[in-house]
Amino acid sequence: VNSAVIKPQSYGILKDIANALKENAGVNIKIIGHTDSDGDDAMNMNLSKKRAEAVKAALSQEFGIDASRMQTDGKGETEPVDKNDTPEGKANNRRVEFIKI
Repeated sequence: VNSAVIKPQSYGILKDIANALKENAGVNIKIIGHTDSDGDDAMNMNLSKKRAEAVKAALSQEFGIDASRMQTDGKGETEPVDKNDTPEGKANNRRVEFIKI
């Protein structure tokens, strides 16, 4: 909540994504951060962008993926995948997505 720090349990997924990018050198990705609806819109937009940037930095610095292959964006609370009225729903909305570009 209110953090752009990558959880330790997410590093397995990041490793898988890094391996896929290493195996497919011509593939570029867009990393999109999301938040739940707590807090104001501007704060959530900024936080979602920070989440995407944190993932890009980890892929680049810890897994050796060229930063020029990755774009980032933040959607704040504008594209929920679940309801924001339960702790579980809010947790599902706090996420980062990857899109092949």
